Amino acid sequence: MYQVIARKYRPQSFAELIGQEPVRVTLENAISQQRIAHGYIFAGQRGTGKTTVARILARCLNCDRGPTAHPCGTCSSCLEISGGNAVDVIEIDAASNRGINEMRELRESVRFRPARDRYKIFIIDEVHMLST
Repeated sequence: MYQVIARKYRPQSFAELIGQEPVRVTLENAISQQRIAHGYIFAGQRGTGKTTVARILARCLNCDRGPTAHPCGTCSSCLEISGGNAVDVIEIDAASNRGINEMRELRESVRFRPARDRYKIFIIDEVHMLST
């Protein structure tokens, strides 16, 4: 199956992340010290790895070995998150889903506990596109 190079070689762990040293260290320390915030905002120019870091963080938090700064990459949670089909890791493209009804649905789903994983994680890409 054909896969775009950017997706094929996308980092899957903090160790593979290049050019985001302060972010990597901060998140690894938060995980190892069990001081994980309820929300993170990753800001920066296009292509700097914001969504990739969010996915890696999701793997770290929901890995069967974790929460750990070094996800195994082989458990069902890690594989589902990497494949983009994890039940408790919801990715939303705010550029496409920016209406009030979509945000109401999001607020409604936040109320429920995770179905299978340790944490329920929402990754909202292009959040600046949401209507106010």
